[in-house]
Amino acid sequence: MDREFAEPLDVGELANTAMMSPSHFTRRFKAAYSETPYSYLMTRRIERAKALLRRSDLSVTEICMAVGCTSLGSFSSKFKELVGVSPSEYRSELHEEVDGLALCSVMTVTRPRRSV
Repeated sequence: MDREFAEPLDVGELANTAMMSPSHFTRRFKAAYSETPYSYLMTRRIERAKALLRRSDLSVTEICMAVGCTSLGSFSSKFKELVGVSPSEYRSELHEEVDGLALCSVMTVTRPRRSV
């Protein structure tokens, strides 16, 4: 999921690969990652969208599609839920907290945080 975040989520295929039923896979995934496979995937998509908003000139719609979302409205709602601001507001902010950081550190600092 981390590498192919822009692809549609197929829990059945993931479960098959893990040799589990889809419901058992989902339960085990949630036990390991504290979120469902879909929530995890959306977190990765928003994480990638944040990077694109900071570093590219792509429009919010283009970024939405690039990270695998098909609805701009749903993307924007999920982005605001996880980040606290809309994609456009996030883009307009200064991102001094990541200036000069290594990529792995940037990912840690900017990772969307779900409230439990």
